[in-house]
Amino acid sequence: MVGKNATEILAADAAGIAEAARRLALGGLVALPTETVYGLAARADAMAAVARIYEAKGRPSFNPLIVHVASLEQAETLALFDEAARILASRFWPGPLTMVLPLRDAAGLAPAVTAGLETVAIRVPAHPVMRAVLSEVDFPIAAPSANRSGFISPTSPEHVLASLNGRIDAILGGGECRQGLESTIVARVADGWRVLRPGPIDIGEKLRQTTFQDGEAITAPGQLAQHYAPGKPVRLNAEAPHADEFMIGFGSVAGDCTLSQKGDLTEAAAGLYACLHLATKSAKPRIAVAEVPEEGIGEAINDRLRRAAA
Repeated sequence: MVGKNATEILAADAAGIAEAARRLALGGLVALPTETVYGLAARADAMAAVARIYEAKGRPSFNPLIVHVASLEQAETLALFDEAARILASRFWPGPLTMVLPLRDAAGLAPAVTAGLETVAIRVPAHPVMRAVLSEVDFPIAAPSANRSGFISPTSPEHVLASLNGRIDAILGGGECRQGLESTIVARVADGWRVLRPGPIDIGEKLRQTTFQDGEAITAPGQLAQHYAPGKPVRLNAEAPHADEFMIGFGSVAGDCTLSQKGDLTEAAAGLYACLHLATKSAKPRIAVAEVPEEGIGEAINDRLRRAAA
């Protein structure tokens, strides 16, 4: 059952990290900072703990979870890696890249983690606090974004509390997430990689094949057509706001909240969800967003904005 007590915030020091690890070992739910967004963590090898993730988030059971591990060596105990997967891991791990790979028969993960699929989504995160927790436990951690399913992802402890206070055990506070967009997700295909969700990592055109199309079967997190929803209508590529709109600006287009006045896409990615959270709290019933270039990490920003507007 979802808890009714207020969620505790733990300091990101040695004591807080040890306490977070203890609660996870006992089957608890703890929101942990990553370099992308805050993740709602539970031990991935325990059916009851994983079920609590789905319950707290209101997440559909067909939507699999990302498994976080401390190293490539640990990842290889859960998934089947070929040489191409090892090369990609050596380039981008630790970091915001998730690979969808064949699940090992003896992986020991709770079935709900993979939503019954024969593959597992797995990554080695870079955030020092998350890595410290992983070093304290002897099990993999399942950790989707720490928010109610379909809503705006959290990049601060305050965002987590706004969505999940009383529904989870604790938050390990680690300040603002540096990159602010969920990890890039790629799947191994016959002679390359398929991008299932764009994110901070660009694996390069030479390696990628096709991208996921809305309407296809869900094979990894973050593929629902409607996602990251602020609960208000969203108008994209706006040059100026209407009177009833909260404006999210970019570059020369000013706003009530601006992603980046200098037009820096990395800065825009880091601030996207914070601006959407502010827009949600605004008294204005609608949201307008300035045009963001569809290049580099702008592809991932626009992916999230289109899903927010769907």
